[in-house]
Amino acid sequence: MFYDDLLNNFTNLVLTETMKLIQLNIKGISYSETQTGAYALILSEANGNRSLPIIIGGFEAQSIAISMEKELKPKRPLTHDLFKNFADRFNIYLKQIVIHKLVDGVFYSSLICERDKIEEIIDSRTSDAIAMALRFGAPIFIYDSILKQAGFDERTITDDQKNKGKENWIQNFVEEQNRQKAVPDDLKKLSLTKLKSLLDKLVNLEDYEKAVKIRDEISKRESKK
Repeated sequence: MFYDDLLNNFTNLVLTETMKLIQLNIKGISYSETQTGAYALILSEANGNRSLPIIIGGFEAQSIAISMEKELKPKRPLTHDLFKNFADRFNIYLKQIVIHKLVDGVFYSSLICERDKIEEIIDSRTSDAIAMALRFGAPIFIYDSILKQAGFDERTITDDQKNKGKENWIQNFVEEQNRQKAVPDDLKKLSLTKLKSLLDKLVNLEDYEKAVKIRDEISKRESKK
């Protein structure tokens, strides 16, 4: 009985630590000088020293950057602004966002919304979720286990690396992520099996622009059968 209670207490402790939410702040956006359209959104631990880089697309980077610059307002609402206006009109309030899963380098997030005291959870890409959080002034959270897995501790960076090394590390991270998404220039050289495998990979990485090109090549070949 004693050992059962001890095991249960230990299990509960592990689960509590794993599911612990950590608040994040937006530190900035870094872009790759060698990879066109590649950006890394840098999030930092609100009450700690860890940072988290997340690869985002150019449109999302623009939307987040515009929202961060309070004095910069587009003449017409962007997609995320339109969603915010829609939510305001129907009294939908975004309470917080939670980055709750990491699979094959892709972060998954949820929008925790409330209307008429009824809470709803909506699945979202992390880049979209953060763009919405900025517009609502909602806090950003991540499970501690994910931050431990994908983040880095700024205390491990030496003084000499503060200005150069860390930026180089982020650049390398962006470029490595883009190498994983790289698509050969000549798709005709790839077999149908490899094309389908590449399509699945790009969809999982949420790189839909490149995925469309692969899909079109697959459709072209299959139509000739």
